[in-house]
Amino acid sequence: SLEAAENRANRSNERVDLGNDLPASSLAAAALAAAKTKTGLPYVYGASGPSSFDCSGLTSWAYAQAGARIPRPSQGQANAGTRLSMSQLMPGDLVLFYGDLHHVGLYAGNGLVLHAPRTGTFVRYESINNMPFQFGVRI
Repeated sequence: SLEAAENRANRSNERVDLGNDLPASSLAAAALAAAKTKTGLPYVYGASGPSSFDCSGLTSWAYAQAGARIPRPSQGQANAGTRLSMSQLMPGDLVLFYGDLHHVGLYAGNGLVLHAPRTGTFVRYESINNMPFQFGVRI
């Protein structure tokens, strides 16, 4: 049917090549899987889900779905685990951006971050190189 073909086309547009890096842990895998279900939902400042998110709202919600409580603000998440360089990142790790650490996302694999960027945008995948990377954090 035309509707089925259109649904297939919409899905294929959403397919992202995340490579085949293994997640850092089953916890990280579960958090990333939870966050993936929220792609396309709107960024709303201060929102912690489940229908809209800001950056740290998405990451804290995702880890909560996986059974881990992490701090809500990005600066708190920056100190919630082991710090990593870019070359050490594995899917599900937190990635912190900007000198004041005001932005956080989840490393999704293949140089991509899954994050809630800013007002007027939606939860999406983006190149890790589009923002000033500071360090990763493994929960």
